[in-house]
Amino acid sequence: MPLYKLIGKTLAGVKPDLFTKEKDLQVLVEANLQTLFGLNFVRSEYQIGNLRIDTLAYDKESSAFVVIEYKKGQNLSVVDQGMSYLSLLLNNKADFVLEYNERCNQTLKKDKIDWSQLRVLFVSNAFTKYQIEALGFKDLPIELWQVSKFDNNLLMVDRIRATSASASILSIGKKSSTFQKITKEVKPYTEENHIQKGSPKIQALYGQFRELVLTLSPDISIKPTKLYVGFKAKSNFTDVVVLKNAMKVFINLAKGKLDDPLHLARDVSKIGHWGNGDYEILVRKEDELQYIMTLVTQSFKENS
Repeated sequence: MPLYKLIGKTLAGVKPDLFTKEKDLQVLVEANLQTLFGLNFVRSEYQIGNLRIDTLAYDKESSAFVVIEYKKGQNLSVVDQGMSYLSLLLNNKADFVLEYNERCNQTLKKDKIDWSQLRVLFVSNAFTKYQIEALGFKDLPIELWQVSKFDNNLLMVDRIRATSASASILSIGKKSSTFQKITKEVKPYTEENHIQKGSPKIQALYGQFRELVLTLSPDISIKPTKLYVGFKAKSNFTDVVVLKNAMKVFINLAKGKLDDPLHLARDVSKIGHWGNGDYEILVRKEDELQYIMTLVTQSFKENS
């Protein structure tokens, strides 16, 4: 995507300034993991057996490890390479937990990790059409992120998505015991996984809510997790749990910070709940959405 700078009334193209060294890109990403991906840094260059992980990170929201690989060879298969890393994680769980605890001064236990939420991120200046098409599998927990660097210290980071993801990775002959084990243990979640839990009425209600939320900013991203669908600006500002006959909408604000004159939001600060924040709203009707959006907007401003 071309990038322009406005000089008076004239547009001037901003020239790309590619990362010529993989290490430069790695250093930049590791220094900004929380800003770019909402992840916590664990360590660089982690070697186990004959595989080396460029960056090992941890996602506190999903309680899972994330492997980041910086690709310089565009002819390499992201599927085979990604599956190798996932297999490494699943076969060496204790080693990764120990590494996390030692590097991050934590006492996390192996059974507290959600191993079904493991992910591999490939980061590069560019990806081939073949690599992008490889994302078209519903059970493939692999993401491609393109980093574009320009003059004037400008940086653009885009997640590259396949046009569809409906087939299983096992459908193309990847039926080895390793692939079968990974697809059995690691479960990427999508919006569809959550939406289908609701009745037709609630599915339509979710679609209306989704559309309203996305009008707040073009920079909002949607992050489905095992427990809910998160809507994220700088951080999650609202999360949705789809039930059969209602939606639970969570507002990511601390207790006492929400202006709710109709008192629709319930204080959940002292009870267990899935979404982020101290407020929960049970939504059943379309005519509640406009008011609820005034609450969501407060959280959006706080978390942007």
